[in-house]
Amino acid sequence: MSWLVLVLSGMLEAVWAAALDRSQGFSRIVPSAVFAVALVASMAGLAYAMRDLPVGTAYAVWVGIGAVLTIVYAMSTGQEPISALKLLFLAMIVAGVVGLKLVH
Repeated sequence: MSWLVLVLSGMLEAVWAAALDRSQGFSRIVPSAVFAVALVASMAGLAYAMRDLPVGTAYAVWVGIGAVLTIVYAMSTGQEPISALKLLFLAMIVAGVVGLKLVH
């Protein structure tokens, strides 16, 4: 259960990162509210997962999932360019996250 909550929390990290960008310095209400809710839920999920998982593993997986999804979102919306090297490095992050799950 902790791993599922951790993955969902990592996904919420990408949500709050994108909402933070869209809030334009907290000047837009809806993205600011999405940011706040997603941030609290993401942190709560990370805290829950860390009850059963080592802090280093949990944090690395949480950040890795959030970072990959944030970059994929930015590339899919045209905010960030897509390149073969960028995709390779994202795949390496995903491989690292999977590897951490396998060795735990």
